[in-house]
Amino acid sequence: MLSASQARRFLSDKAVRHRVASGRWRQVHRGIYVAHNGPVGRAQLRWIAALAAGPAAVLGGLTAAQAWGLRRYESPVVHLLLPARHQARSLPSWVRLHRTTLLPAEDVLTVGQPPRTMPARSLVDAAQWASTDDEARAVIAAGFQQRLVGGDDVHRVLAGLPRARRRELIRATASDATGGAHSLAELDFLNLVRRAGLPEPSRQVIRRDANGRRRYLDVWFAQWRVHVEIDGGQHLDPRTAWADMRRQNDLWASGDRILRFPAWAIRHNPSEVLTQLRTALRVAGWPG
Repeated sequence: MLSASQARRFLSDKAVRHRVASGRWRQVHRGIYVAHNGPVGRAQLRWIAALAAGPAAVLGGLTAAQAWGLRRYESPVVHLLLPARHQARSLPSWVRLHRTTLLPAEDVLTVGQPPRTMPARSLVDAAQWASTDDEARAVIAAGFQQRLVGGDDVHRVLAGLPRARRRELIRATASDATGGAHSLAELDFLNLVRRAGLPEPSRQVIRRDANGRRRYLDVWFAQWRVHVEIDGGQHLDPRTAWADMRRQNDLWASGDRILRFPAWAIRHNPSEVLTQLRTALRVAGWPG
């Protein structure tokens, strides 16, 4: 991927035109060339966007988070962040340009290729630009789950963005994720528990199974030894299901009570989820 000005450092305008006319190169945007005639991948699309926008722009939001390794949040849109004082250029239709007056040096990886915002800033911007609150919560939770960020990373970015969109939602989601709620279903379950006035559980607690291996409990009411597992779609896989059963059997054998809920039930049948949880806690000794 190269711009016209980069090409002119090595070739004449005539030589560039010949390569395009012969099909060896392609012009993918005004003044931007692909120096081959094969398919254009995701990484190359990022370069096209960055070259078209100019050196002041950086990859931002979901695009930057994907460049850092965020999985399962693919998007056909390339997001760019541009300081407000810089003039915008003509961009491809699949590029979304966002402006900011607050982009401190510590929020940008300038040695990256192409330059992009740091992981915490990328996630905060992705949450700001998300189309729904659920999408915003999910991307913040995924950033913690996939270990792009940890601790107070998101809170530090928010401290420098006092007018950030969804600021309180992002802050609360990051706080819960730091405490161990690493999926949208777990966050929904935690909100459900709080609204119902049930005890505050621990999340992602480490336990050892019968063979001494580390296991993570989604939700753990330690005082009453009630353990809740929240199953996403991956738990339908037979190998995953058998691993879940083995872990469940180990915990049952030690005297714990285990409840399991599919993620869809937490969202679409919360009253039944709460009824079963409340019953388990009361049987275990919770006074209610």
